[in-house]
Amino acid sequence: MIEDMLYAKVPVSKIATEIGRHRSTFYREIKRNFYNDEQLPYLGGYYGMNAQRFAYARRARRRKLIWLPKLRAAVIERLKEGWSPEQIAGRLGFEG
Repeated sequence: MIEDMLYAKVPVSKIATEIGRHRSTFYREIKRNFYNDEQLPYLGGYYGMNAQRFAYARRARRRKLIWLPKLRAAVIERLKEGWSPEQIAGRLGFEG
């Protein structure tokens, strides 16, 4: 929907009103998920499919306990010992 409205040259404030979000949220969305192709610059723009893919990749990067088995084991071990999540996070930050 965002992609269609952008390419129909609808003003950003009107798109934001249609979607029910503040226009600054919409500007962040465009900036965060804008696609640039260095070899074919005329293909750059906001594409909904790419925006969804970029968002999924950002969420996947935050899943450290899935991607790092040693970290997961350390966290689980400390949880079983009765540590709070805040204590674990603080200790892991201290240990690096």
